[in-house]
Amino acid sequence: MRRFRDNFSFFIFRFSLLAIAAVMTGCGVSIKYSLSGASIPPDAKTFSVAYFPNNATMVSPILSSTLTEALVDMFTRRTRLMQVDEGGDFAFEGEIVNYTSTTASVSSDDYALLNRLTITVKVRFTNALDEKMSFNRTFQAYEDYDSTKLLTEVEGELIPQIVDKIVTDIFQAAASNW
Repeated sequence: MRRFRDNFSFFIFRFSLLAIAAVMTGCGVSIKYSLSGASIPPDAKTFSVAYFPNNATMVSPILSSTLTEALVDMFTRRTRLMQVDEGGDFAFEGEIVNYTSTTASVSSDDYALLNRLTITVKVRFTNALDEKMSFNRTFQAYEDYDSTKLLTEVEGELIPQIVDKIVTDIFQAAASNW
C-alpha cells in the first residue's frame, strides 16, 4: 500500500510539473532563470571594478585589495560578463568609508564580552545600458569577536567574512533588476 502511495505521489508531482510547463508555454510566457539570481540582459557583455581605496580613519592593509578582488570574483563566477579595466556595461567604483571596532556586548559587571568589527563601503554602480538602474549606495556588515582577543589577532579571519557579506549585498543590489 505504501509503495502505491509513493508511486502515486510521484506520478501526481510529475503530472503537475508537466501541466504547469504546458500552460506557461501555451500562454507565451518565457521563463528566465539563473542559479545566481541574476538574469543578465542580452546586451550586457562586460563589467569593471575600480580599486576601492580605504578612506576610513582606521585602516587595515588587506581590506582594499580583499574587497576589490572579492567583487571581481563574484561577477566572474556568477555571470557570463567579461571583466574590463574600466568602462564596463556594469561599472563599480567606490571607497571604504568606515572600519571600526566597538563593544558589542557587556557583562553585568561592565566588562566587554564581545567586540564588533564593522566595515562600511560606499558604492557607485553605473549601468551603461539603463541609467535608471545605476545607484550610489552605502553597504555595511559586521562580525563579532571575543573581547579577550586583539583586533589584529582576528581581523585576518573577520575581514573576508565581512567582505563576503558586503559583496553579496552589492551583487544582489546590482543584479536584482536584470
